[in-house]
Amino acid sequence: MDQFEYKEGTTLSRSHLKHFIDSTFGGTGSPSWYRLGKNVEEASVELNPDVTNQKNILDENDIEDNGYSPEFDIPTYYAKPGDAIYDKIKEIALKRLTGDECKTTILEVIIDKTTGPYDAYTEDVIIKPQSYGGVGQGKLNIPFNITFVGNRKEGTVTFSNKVPTFTEAT
Repeated sequence: MDQFEYKEGTTLSRSHLKHFIDSTFGGTGSPSWYRLGKNVEEASVELNPDVTNQKNILDENDIEDNGYSPEFDIPTYYAKPGDAIYDKIKEIALKRLTGDECKTTILEVIIDKTTGPYDAYTEDVIIKPQSYGGVGQGKLNIPFNITFVGNRKEGTVTFSNKVPTFTEAT
């Protein structure tokens, strides 16, 4: 089965949840979506829910839900000149860029039906390399963390030659 297809009645594989980042990092024009996951064996969006539960002197529960602080770690990104995100990831790491200079957009798509359009979300994110280097004579690795910063939009995605097109919901 192609990783861009879903067979009805089957359990979803990890490949059915797709993550792309806009490799233009806020450039002009339409986003240029770069698919994350090559050389990555496992990756999950950590939601980091912020919920506190306190019991008062009346034995009542007081629950405070402060939402989420989602993050997505990419533990393996092998530096590859010519790769759509290489120059920017290198620049962020080596120049120690901060703030808006590290900002782009993520596109999350879930392939959970046999035909599109598929449910999708975009959100602004900050990308921060966590280190650079590697082991011995192995490949140069620049693992990075993606922090979701808001402006989440719901919509759908269609694919043409495995390239996503996002349409925001009205």
